Amino acid sequence: MTDAAGTSEPQAGPAVSVVGPGEGETITLGTTRMRVLEDGSRTGHRLAMAESVLAPHTEGPPQHRHARHDEGFYILSGSVRFTVGDHDHDATAGTLVMVPPGTPHTFANVSDEPAVMLSTFTPGLYMQYFRDLQALLADGRPLTPQANIDAMSRYGTEPA
Repeated sequence: MTDAAGTSEPQAGPAVSVVGPGEGETITLGTTRMRVLEDGSRTGHRLAMAESVLAPHTEGPPQHRHARHDEGFYILSGSVRFTVGDHDHDATAGTLVMVPPGTPHTFANVSDEPAVMLSTFTPGLYMQYFRDLQALLADGRPLTPQANIDAMSRYGTEPA
């Protein structure tokens, strides 16, 4: 064992990130509220993570596929319907849905109760897409299908 390994001196490296309850950037997209827990800036963009609250009867995005990133959804409460190609999967609390690159998918809350899910994006370069959509909506412009397609295309995503 070397002297360095046996000391209690702090080791140089990335700082730990702690995002407490109620903290983090909020992105509002219609009836969906996202709380950004990690936008990738502290992970070298290896991972981004957000908590999303979908109001009852919230339609999700159009079915789409990502060229470069995996997307994970862990349902914390409520129920979220995932459509993968032609197949529906109703995911309830405690369910993990992993979507690899190239897989057509969408999601929606078709229930009468709010749904909360934790989403991961690897690599973590996709969070800016949500910021772009929020900016479009904040400017009072309608989110037309073409505006959404244009935003998606900047992040390696296309309609399915």
